[in-house]
Amino acid sequence: MGDLQGARWRKSTYSTDNGNCVEVASNLPGLIAVRDSKTPTTPTLLLTPAEWSAFLTHLKNGTITGG
Repeated sequence: MGDLQGARWRKSTYSTDNGNCVEVASNLPGLIAVRDSKTPTTPTLLLTPAEWSAFLTHLKNGTITGG
């Protein structure tokens, strides 16, 4: 697991003020960290930059499905 102490978290510009959003920290060397803003102390999803890029591509293309 990466060291998240220096993570600078940001919310999407699409987020609302109700607190239901995802936060991302992309300032960590070789990692993209993702967490739920409502529960910031729960486990964080860690992705490589390549995995994050692929995830965003799938989101934009609508090719991610629930399961």
